[in-house]
Amino acid sequence: MIPGVFRVRVWAPVGVLTSLAYCLHQRRVALAEPRGSDDRSPVDPSLLELKMVQVVFRHGARSPLKPLPQEEQQVEWKPQLLEVPPQTQFDYTVTNLAGGLKPHSPFDAQYRETTLKGGVFAGQLTQVGMQQMFALGERLRKSYVEDVPFLSPTFHPLEVFIRSSNIYRNLESTRCLLAGLFQRQKEGPIVIHTDEASSEVLYPNYQNCWNLQERTRGRRQAACLQPGISEDLKKVKEEMGIAGSNGVDFLILLDNMAAEQEHGLPSCPTLKRFARMIEQRAVDTALYVLQGEDRESLQMAVGPFLHILESNLLSAVDPATLPGKTRKLYLYAAHDVTLMPLLLALGIFDHKWPPFAGDLTMELHQHQESGAWFVRLYYQGKEQVPRGCPDRLCPLDKFLNTMSVYTLSPEKYRTLCSQAQTMGRGNGE
Repeated sequence: MIPGVFRVRVWAPVGVLTSLAYCLHQRRVALAEPRGSDDRSPVDPSLLELKMVQVVFRHGARSPLKPLPQEEQQVEWKPQLLEVPPQTQFDYTVTNLAGGLKPHSPFDAQYRETTLKGGVFAGQLTQVGMQQMFALGERLRKSYVEDVPFLSPTFHPLEVFIRSSNIYRNLESTRCLLAGLFQRQKEGPIVIHTDEASSEVLYPNYQNCWNLQERTRGRRQAACLQPGISEDLKKVKEEMGIAGSNGVDFLILLDNMAAEQEHGLPSCPTLKRFARMIEQRAVDTALYVLQGEDRESLQMAVGPFLHILESNLLSAVDPATLPGKTRKLYLYAAHDVTLMPLLLALGIFDHKWPPFAGDLTMELHQHQESGAWFVRLYYQGKEQVPRGCPDRLCPLDKFLNTMSVYTLSPEKYRTLCSQAQTMGRGNGE
């Protein structure tokens, strides 16, 4: 978790694509529909050829970011929990987006300031998390190496592009995923690209977006006062004996509870008893932080990242794209606060907190006879129907139409983030 979570109302499908990138591309490439205007017969899946895969994933299980206030309620996080499983070892290099030196990570510096009971720093990827990511890599291998011979069985730099937020647990999660996907076999160096924290777009960036910061100021605290959330939080805190701890909300409770459960550690009995309610109220709190009465909050939270995903799709279908300028597989190591707004924007959020090692996978297919392009979307390995799509096999133009509601180019992002907030600044309204 990185501070910041989102809410958006469900928008009806738009009739006109607003993405400039798509409009330019549409003049170059005709995107055929999967069905004719009157023909409702389904597309033959055997005639579809997989062209590109994009995977956005949350890191594996980790230690909590902030301990519970009373020591007797804290579990022991021992250094043995961080031991690296041998099968996950895989060498990699980290660079900035231009291929230069790895940027400084202020988040990792902050985590090292908090030592949990037992001796482990906050926010550290554990052995359990490494195994989760290795398992995700093996699942991707089964899908794209064994079941469908799309990727090479060994890592090739020209086939895979990798980007991660510049946080150690994400870099290490990526290592474990790649070890599972390619069984620790490579032909060429593994390079993970990162960005400066000040300009990162793989999570909602409050430091870089003044408008988003202003819109959400005070909302996390205000969420604790909302009907339902307030009463339930009071009940849980009283039973835990921490009624006077003003800094504890459902996000902190969920963070500790989920981490303890993933590792089979003896959680506080109250957390176990109210587990379902704590998760739901954490989601409610997250959805309250960014009100979606207008789409701009969600645009600022995830719009630049959607632009990257959209650009990859458009480059893949553009016949003018030079060979070697696109990859078969794009991997993005992100966070729960990345997945949640992505799922909201695509209309597939299930109102459950994105789990450790959770993944959103986007496949691009082309029909071998008509040349039409389609997208298939998977969350947690289960196929989804994005908003605005007729079924699970979504015509590319309709999928881009859905994305375009929230996509922001870098220029539009900078403009929107610099705009003065004209309504209800930081008062919880």
